[in-house]
Amino acid sequence: MDAAEDPFHVQLTGRGGEVSLRQQVTDAVRDALVAGTLVPGKIYSAPALAEMLGVSPTPVREAMIDIAREGLVEALRNKGYLIKGFSDRDLDELAALRTLIEVPTMVQVAKQASRADLEELRPLTEMLNETARRGALREFVSADTEFHLRALALSGNRQLVNNVRRLRSMARLSGLQQLADAGELLTTAREHGELLDLMIARDVSGVARLMSRHIGHTRGVWAGRDLPEDGTQDL
Repeated sequence: MDAAEDPFHVQLTGRGGEVSLRQQVTDAVRDALVAGTLVPGKIYSAPALAEMLGVSPTPVREAMIDIAREGLVEALRNKGYLIKGFSDRDLDELAALRTLIEVPTMVQVAKQASRADLEELRPLTEMLNETARRGALREFVSADTEFHLRALALSGNRQLVNNVRRLRSMARLSGLQQLADAGELLTTAREHGELLDLMIARDVSGVARLMSRHIGHTRGVWAGRDLPEDGTQDL
């Protein structure tokens, strides 16, 4: 598999100069954890990760210090990094916490953010659709994360954004590959454009409903579970 087809490979030229290599690698590893490219319970060496990412081992080792501090991996002396797993209960509780935080914050943003600020998120909705069509899972997860964090950042609460970033890093969306294989990932990607349209229209009840359903999808079908037809589930 070449770099263009590798869902884990870091596209270093895209953000060079703006973001350090260490941060790019850290973000790539987080996205790969969420997308299921890195398998829970498996040990990866720094050279192996570096080859997968298309970088040298040094920034990988630096990045994994940050990832280990977040509790997402465990550093094993002379072996590598053990990918930590989370139980279904853990993931359900994380989804419930996200719902408590993100739904009212998105409603607040819909009420207060300017149309111009919201429209700046539009290219990310297009990127989500494009990566979904290609089945580029890591890029999809990266765009998904950026969309939500940038939207939440319009609330002006930096601590909230940092905490949501941490919660999202713990997600395990193992069902994304099945959705991509079935050609259904684009359907879920379009939820972002729908959400943005509702926010611009100041439809706060619609924002609350769709955001709740979206998090339900993330914990449900995106994570390899079946959901009721109304898209809801017990969190």
